[in-house]
Amino acid sequence: MSKADFPVTHAHGVDEAPESDDYLAKRTLRSGTAGWVLLAGLGVSYVISGDYAGWNNGLAEGGWGGLAIAGVVIAGMYFAMVLGMAEMSSALPAAGGGYTFARRALGPWGGYATGIAILIEYAIAPAAIATFIGAYVESLDLFGIGDGWWVYLVVYAVFIGIHLTGAGEALKAMFVITAIALVGLVIFAVAAIGKFSWGNLTDIAVTDAAGASSFLPYGYLGIWAAVPFAIWFFLAVEGVPLAAEEAREPERNVPRGIIVSMSLLIVTGAVVLFLAPGAAGSAAMATSGNPLVEALGDGGMAKTVNYIGLAGLIASFFSIMYAYSRQTFALSRAGYLPKSLSVTNSRKSPMLALIVPGVIGFALSLTGQGATLLNMAVFGAAVSYVLMMVSHIVLRRREPDMPRPYRTPGGIATTSFALVIACIAVIATFLVDPVAAGLTLAAFAAFMAYFGIYSRHHLVANSPDEEFAALAEAERDVT
Repeated sequence: MSKADFPVTHAHGVDEAPESDDYLAKRTLRSGTAGWVLLAGLGVSYVISGDYAGWNNGLAEGGWGGLAIAGVVIAGMYFAMVLGMAEMSSALPAAGGGYTFARRALGPWGGYATGIAILIEYAIAPAAIATFIGAYVESLDLFGIGDGWWVYLVVYAVFIGIHLTGAGEALKAMFVITAIALVGLVIFAVAAIGKFSWGNLTDIAVTDAAGASSFLPYGYLGIWAAVPFAIWFFLAVEGVPLAAEEAREPERNVPRGIIVSMSLLIVTGAVVLFLAPGAAGSAAMATSGNPLVEALGDGGMAKTVNYIGLAGLIASFFSIMYAYSRQTFALSRAGYLPKSLSVTNSRKSPMLALIVPGVIGFALSLTGQGATLLNMAVFGAAVSYVLMMVSHIVLRRREPDMPRPYRTPGGIATTSFALVIACIAVIATFLVDPVAAGLTLAAFAAFMAYFGIYSRHHLVANSPDEEFAALAEAERDVT
């Protein structure tokens, strides 16, 4: 046994040792399966269910004006964050996405914390969406199904099965479903324009809160309370870099894909935010479980949008399942999570990384608490945004000469803006749903304890993410 085979203890309190070539050969993804168009479709599919439902609950917290202001601020945060992630993904194209960036910038503890926050977001969000799919199927009386848990089981089993056939096949299927969901939004917009009235936007009764008006019926605090629901318009778009190892020319196509998808999502979010309350009234939309359909009332258009809305939910469920598997794969391959989770099948799909979080998500979906689960996902996402933006700032300052095929316009000023808003979003989640935030914090703490007690002593030095970081540390030592 050579000296290189023994674990090396680093100053930051972790032990690393290289694994064999066979270890890494069993943990490889199929490269070159996605260009920028598929990546942009992936970004849209992550999010598009948020256009169909969920965002409207923010009307009950801030009124139309509060949600609109929160929406503009959050859209700005996401766009700034996406520009920062585009730069980091071009410089560090690996399946770990945000975890890879933070690992290089913040060390193993910071990288693991970021990866776990992202994993919590992506593992819980499908569980919430599954409950919405179940509600849709029941309300549409599809196949005579009246018990939602059967739907949860079927969607998890079917879409895990599709993902196991390979990334190229899965992404193409996702692209078709997403296109159908976008057509549904176009149909909704055409039908809703004829029903639109400016007065409907401000029909919520004014309260006695500070700063309350017809535009801000719940006052200034309502803007803050609406922030988590504004996030639903864009939640998970940051997952595009997780496809870096399976993309063609990732240093060019990943930045292009994530920026295009974010630009399109800003348009779709603005359309539903104006037209749904404008057609049926903000008061009615605030408590609606199916806002786009109820905004159109009865008729053929409403029924069409209702059926297509199911495609929107499926698109997000399907694509976020891809995201949780790649985040689990990357953390496992590097030893942060059990190493068996990163083994890939003959189609180069990570089997257990798809199945194990899927089983956990299915169990969570049985609670039927869709809103709480989504707020938990939002909290995990907001924490990861804070850490990723700190990573961009650190890398810009500490490694100014690192090759960056794409550079963020505005540099650290852009990501500093995103960082400030992300911090506000973390606090806002506690304001709206302290139970969801507390449960997420408990899960996060359990994962960090696992790292502190066990996995930090079993990291894989020659995994791609660890090698990225080791290279940077060696270069700093030389200089």
